[in-house]
Amino acid sequence: MTHPTLPQANASPAPAPSADGPTTAPDVPSATAPPAAGRPASTRPVVVPGPRAAEPDAPAPAESVPLSVWPASALPLAEGDISVGGVPLTHLAERFGTPAYVLDEGEVRLRCRAYLRAFPEADVFYAAKAFLCRGMANWVQQEGLGLDVCSAGELELAVSTGFPAERILLHGNAKSPADLRTALRLGVGRIVIDSTSEIARLAALVPVGSRQKVLIRVVPGIAAGGHAKIRTGTDDQKFGLSLTDGSARHAIARVLGQRSLELVGLHCHLGSQITTVKPYLSAVRRLVGLLARIRDQHGRTLPELDLGGGHGIAYRPGEPALDLACLGTRVRAELARGCAAAGLPIPRLAIEPGRAIAGPAGVALYRVLAVKQTGAHRFVAVDGGMSDNPRPALYGVRYAPLLVGRRSSAAPEPVTVVGRHCEAGDILASDVALPGDIRPGDLLAVPVAGAYHLSMASGYNLVGRPPVVAVTAGHARLLVRRESLADIQERDIGL
Repeated sequence: MTHPTLPQANASPAPAPSADGPTTAPDVPSATAPPAAGRPASTRPVVVPGPRAAEPDAPAPAESVPLSVWPASALPLAEGDISVGGVPLTHLAERFGTPAYVLDEGEVRLRCRAYLRAFPEADVFYAAKAFLCRGMANWVQQEGLGLDVCSAGELELAVSTGFPAERILLHGNAKSPADLRTALRLGVGRIVIDSTSEIARLAALVPVGSRQKVLIRVVPGIAAGGHAKIRTGTDDQKFGLSLTDGSARHAIARVLGQRSLELVGLHCHLGSQITTVKPYLSAVRRLVGLLARIRDQHGRTLPELDLGGGHGIAYRPGEPALDLACLGTRVRAELARGCAAAGLPIPRLAIEPGRAIAGPAGVALYRVLAVKQTGAHRFVAVDGGMSDNPRPALYGVRYAPLLVGRRSSAAPEPVTVVGRHCEAGDILASDVALPGDIRPGDLLAVPVAGAYHLSMASGYNLVGRPPVVAVTAGHARLLVRRESLADIQERDIGL
């Protein structure tokens, strides 16, 4: 099995940033996107989030609208509307209904390209768990990224689009026999080993005369991430093999003893929503130390190092985001420095962004169903909720919804936007400012909705999952249709 170098489309070295740490600047540099293949070019260049200038012929907005965390193509229109990808959100709500998810194709492509610029001569794998559909797989493939999947389902879907299996990496702390058999049958480029029990199980499934390339997922003992439930770099969680207690070194020796497995590198993933560079630099130092020990103890120099993802983004204006250019420059410099000191060749670097590519490209649309005052609290209930976005209930995530489709002169008031489900924790946005005259029938838009919404959606209360609509250059098309009652009923064969 071969694993060709991932193509580096439009790659060029990123300029060295001046500082480390959180930044309120966008997490991708400015760039102009050429039109997608087979699609008409927009009359306005699409720019990655940064200072915004309205189109010369666009209607002047009646008031300032905070769009810093929205897709770069977002523009305020007359009568309180907002366009994304050149399409007014009110038009999308009327055409596709609500709830609905809007995905800006141009934003996805720009963020893919930003990663290739920040990490030249590295492999960038899009983390499919953030959000995957055939359209998304096609976009990231066209932009030169590989794919990181966690199940046979994600793998089969990706391959059905023509995504090359050798550019796919399989993860998972508890891979099923079906997951492993599917990966071997389709010829995935890499499998990340997450436990010692997986080693013999995988080795037994590899066809006679073949070798499967693998990486060992190492837990480096670094605490990083925006919430305890999304921190994966410490020993108190389910992923990986500990560097501290020797589990990682034991697994490495076991893999090296398997003829059907080829250990090509180390892997780690520190967590999610990390907004500073320092944890990644610490991980590089610890993993380079392990690479040196492997060379000294086993006489093997591993050629690859995968630092995972977890790159933080801003969900509300003013929140910090990881500086991507800074990350790329400093990680590559630290890796070169550490390898030189250890007398090691620099391994091929890999990273796995998911949220930072898909998240800011998505907008969720909801219709207000009810508004009521209960004591000191004002609740705005919408036609979606935790079945399409469980993140607020799981992690306490905060969003910044906006009223779109009508202009309001009412003063903003604090409200809690809640979902339609029979659960007290079904809250989409707590204590947010919306116009005091918010009423049933209004349209709300929630930005930064492209990652870990629909990928974690459920069938709670048998409410069908929303559709996904792609927008680009003034055109809209359905990527994933709405789940219907018929879809739900067809699965129930109990009578």
